[in-house]
This record gives sequence, C-alpha cells and structure tokens, in this order.
Amino acid sequence: MLVAAAFIAAVVILNGRLYSPEHQVGLYLEALRDGDGGKALGLLNASVPEGSNPALLEGDALRRASAPFADVEVGEARDTGGDRVEVPVTYTLDGTESTTVFPLRRTGTEWGFFNVWQFEPTVLPTVEVSALNSVEAAVNGMDVGLPDGRAALASFYPAVVDAVYEGRYFRAPAHSVTVTGRDAPPPPLALATEATPELTSAVDDRLRAFLDDCAAQTVFQPTNCPFNYPTNERLAGEIAWSIEEYPTATITPTDGGWSLAPLRGSARIETQLRDFFSGAVRDVSESVPFDFEADLRVIGDEVTVTPVVRY
Repeated sequence: MLVAAAFIAAVVILNGRLYSPEHQVGLYLEALRDGDGGKALGLLNASVPEGSNPALLEGDALRRASAPFADVEVGEARDTGGDRVEVPVTYTLDGTESTTVFPLRRTGTEWGFFNVWQFEPTVLPTVEVSALNSVEAAVNGMDVGLPDGRAALASFYPAVVDAVYEGRYFRAPAHSVTVTGRDAPPPPLALATEATPELTSAVDDRLRAFLDDCAAQTVFQPTNCPFNYPTNERLAGEIAWSIEEYPTATITPTDGGWSLAPLRGSARIETQLRDFFSGAVRDVSESVPFDFEADLRVIGDEVTVTPVVRY
C-alpha cells in the first residue's frame, strides 16, 4: 500500500515538473540561449516559412537574439480546455516587462503514467530587413544578403533582431525590433543608409579639382565651367580666376542610386579692362556666384563625379 502511494506521489511530482508543459517551454528557452536552433525548432513544433532566410535560426545570431532579455520567468500553465494549456513567459527588455504565451496540448502519455506535452504547430514569424540602396547588412552580427535591398528572415520568439550596415562609403545606424510571438508580426526593420564622411570628402575633393581646373583657365568664360564674366569692355591685362567658396556636397538616395543636391559657390575674377569709348583702364576684382549640378556614381571603391553645366 505504501509502495503504491509512493509511486503515485512520484508520478504526480514528475508530471508537475519533468513532464509538465512548463518544462517543455523551459527547454525551448534554454535551446534559444544555447543557440541550438534545431532543438528549438523541434520543441516549438514549428516550420520555417518558405522562401525566408534562416540566418537567425542558429549559432551566435540566435544566442544574440535571446541575450537582451532579463528576468525571464516561466509562469504556471493555464488550462484552456480539451487537453490544451497556455504557458506565459514574462521577461524584461530595457526595463519594460512583456509576456509571450505558448500554447501546448497533451498528446498522450509515456508508459501510461507520464504526460506528453507538445507545442501547438506553428510557422515562425519573419522580420523584413531592408536597407536603402544596399544589398547587404549585418543582422545579429551575421552578414546577410539583401536581394533587391530587402530580405525576410525567419525568427524564433521572443527575440531581439538588430541590423546595421557599415561600409567604406555608406553606412546605416543600428536599428532593432522585438519579436514577441507568432501572432504579433514584428514591424519592418528598415535601415536608413547614408553617406559616410569618407564619401563626402571624396566627392568634395573631386569637386574642388574640377573648379580649380576651371579657375586655371585665363579666359572670361572657362570651358565647360559654371562661372563666367560677361563684359563689353576690352581686356587690358591678364585674367586670374580663384575660387572664393567651394560648394559642399550633400548626398541623398534617389531611384536606387545616389544624387548630389544642387551645388553653389563663388569665384573671383581679377583683371584690367579698357573702356571702349574713353580708353580708360580700370582694375577689376569681383565676386562671381555660380551654381551647377553633378552626377554621382559609386561602384565598389570607385567614386565618379560628373559635373553638369547648363548655360
């Protein structure tokens, strides 16, 4: 009698711990922390969406997705009827508490005594990562290709997905989203790519070289240049141009490429002119404002700036 009572007590204890739905959820969360995506996928009874990128489902990327959560606690299962339960998991992220609920169902017993619990079948959610005018980004520390500038990455939950792009000429500041559950699609993770100071400096250097070449021409209208000095007087000395103010490049994305905002600056002409009627000679030193546009092309490490001058 005592043996039977002890056995029944052991079954009750094991069903409440080792064979409980809470234990299954705990095993799943442990697999996420360990970066064991295969085990996590099997425990969650989930499938990977067709066509999605699986980069976040294994190894360091998966461990990184779970690392930001603190105070993780598996709550007590709530009976929802029909051998089904919901297990809440609470956690904090950046000081804010959230909850993810996992539905499970009892599928039978082992050896006729121990309950077998299984997650309800599900499909993993996806996070859409996009980067303006870029075909790659680092997502949870992994280099991920972005065909046509975007990709849908399958993700476990709860998870934090962060993305950043750092290139020589372009970069996108880090941005992140939180995946809280299968029924709460995460917002798109859109990276705002911008020019780096190195690219701006490279463009400025090419614009300066172009304008310096214009200033080296000793004529009133330098060829293919944005400034000139119209006059009806006769030349009575040498013409000397100099650049007073160089334009500053402002680079913005447009139509899958990059464009330069209209460029403005000023030049100075110094010369002597003779009046057509009186013959008097006067010194000239005048500031000449100018503006023009330029096309920007960046292929790999090659930066090409093509001034567009309209008269």
